[in-house]
Amino acid sequence: MAAVLPFKGLLYNPEKIGRIEDVVSPPYDVIPPEKQMELHERHPNNVVRLILGRAAETDSASDNPHTRSAAYFRSWIKEGILVQESSPAFYLTSVTFTADGKTVTRYGLMAIVGLEPFKNGVILPHEQTFSKVKSERLELLKRCKANFSPIFTFYPDEENRLIRIFEECVEQIAPLFDLEDDVRERHRLYRISDPDRMGRITGLMKNQRLFIADGHHRYETALNYREWLKETDPDFSENHPANFIMMYICSMEDTGLVIFPTHRMVTRVDGPISGRFLEKAAAYFDIRSIAFKEKGEAAAFEEMMAELKKRPDQTVFGVARREGAAFDLLYLKEGAAERVFGDTIPPLLAHLDVTILTHLIFSRLLDISQERLDDQGLIKYSSRADHAVSQVASGQADMAFIMNPAKIKQVQEIAQEGLIMPRKTTYFYPKALTGLVMNDLSR
Repeated sequence: MAAVLPFKGLLYNPEKIGRIEDVVSPPYDVIPPEKQMELHERHPNNVVRLILGRAAETDSASDNPHTRSAAYFRSWIKEGILVQESSPAFYLTSVTFTADGKTVTRYGLMAIVGLEPFKNGVILPHEQTFSKVKSERLELLKRCKANFSPIFTFYPDEENRLIRIFEECVEQIAPLFDLEDDVRERHRLYRISDPDRMGRITGLMKNQRLFIADGHHRYETALNYREWLKETDPDFSENHPANFIMMYICSMEDTGLVIFPTHRMVTRVDGPISGRFLEKAAAYFDIRSIAFKEKGEAAAFEEMMAELKKRPDQTVFGVARREGAAFDLLYLKEGAAERVFGDTIPPLLAHLDVTILTHLIFSRLLDISQERLDDQGLIKYSSRADHAVSQVASGQADMAFIMNPAKIKQVQEIAQEGLIMPRKTTYFYPKALTGLVMNDLSR
């Protein structure tokens, strides 16, 4: 099964950079433009310069964000800003945060893991990916030859054997880094280097399947990069570092493994289609409206969110419409999914909220073709319901659909069956921080 191994991590040198919190960042795909600019300006060695370099009007094939990332990376190593450890180790991370009013801590093991094609059933995806994103990430990987951000994965550990090792480490090992990020969540990084613990971890993980939570694009990119090296590098062998990828590995039983919903905002809906939306939806949903004029928009929003939270096991959507004066709640009628899909979609997928949203609401009720669904400008995503609704109120979107989150067991079952969820089905929170440790693939 999965080959999970220690590695010689590449870490920031505190003597060179000062505060570690000034040089780390979220993963590239959750950094909006304004945050990208802020991180660039925060510190000359912030990892954002490696993962999401700024474009310029003068960019060319020989001078662009990817070539500049590679130049930064190699110069930081040369200057001792980034230092590779002398011996292999596992790196344990902990993040303490608040979700749904509870403060929890999640553990993640940083390791290198042998690349496996999805067809082998060892490392499994659960979401679709965008080809354009993979080609862009491949160019960065070719230039930099390094893993800057880990692939976020999870595994079943019903007996909590690995978590007990992590708790033991936290009690007995001083952290290498201890910081608060921009949203006041506490991150710590520990080095696990003693042979006994490393052996126990490797032994526990060798029979595991790993499920990708975040990083599908980067994982597929790593597979493509390895194939490219096989074709272009005569010295490529089974011992090449590119046969492995850095991962952040979390237990399914960890109380800090939290999934947020990913709400959808549709930026453009034709007027006639929008005007008839509720009429057409009534064939498949029971509909309840919460009018703004009765309670005010803020109170109506809170009522909608409370109703969604009460029904985690029922397919129900909250809807905000640009021309509407109410929030609408859509409750899927019994038998509606079977009536719409028949046997064209496997049952595990047919009853997912995001499947209903994508194939019934978007395709059938809003008449959005598959080609238009692939348009990254048409559908926007947010883990915050208030943000999604505000996009409609401000005119930046025509409709917003508020959802309940998928469940971790659903993700596992779907991946095990070799099935794929629609894009952006899950939002694992918090994201694994980028910059705590990196993996150089050139040596």
